[in-house]
Amino acid sequence: MDYIYLGEIVNTHGIKGEVRIISDFKFKNDVFKIGKNLYIGNYKDKEIINSYRVHKNYDMVTFKGITDINDVLKYKGKKVYILRSEFEFNGILDEDVIGLEVFSKDKKIGVVEDILKSHAHPILEVRNSNSNISYIPFIDEFILNVDLQNKRIDIEEIEGLINEN
Repeated sequence: MDYIYLGEIVNTHGIKGEVRIISDFKFKNDVFKIGKNLYIGNYKDKEIINSYRVHKNYDMVTFKGITDINDVLKYKGKKVYILRSEFEFNGILDEDVIGLEVFSKDKKIGVVEDILKSHAHPILEVRNSNSNISYIPFIDEFILNVDLQNKRIDIEEIEGLINEN
């Protein structure tokens, strides 16, 4: 099964079983809907969203059949996931680009190993054949094309962007 990390339950809220989720997932509007499934913790406990609202920086969720704080305390501090097969997203997920080869003018730069989150934008961590790492902002100014079918990303290289040492 292909789980995608959504965020983390940082606390409970009130006494009726509501939880606070901190998440920077870019397709939250597609995920946090009544009746959708969330999978929690290492064992991916399946819970169905009963209600959703935004409060400050948190996504506030209650689960179907849970109406008491004592029933959600076990989830405090746990990671929250969605199941990829249950959603269709209009765009590219960060998880989709990990493992893609990165090219600049048909010269292979390396392979995307990870995507780092920053306050401004995601950053691609690209490792070349010499194990050197380059950090490429995952924004339109640098990314010319993402071809998921051919597992390729074309970038606009500027001086100093690629670590070749």
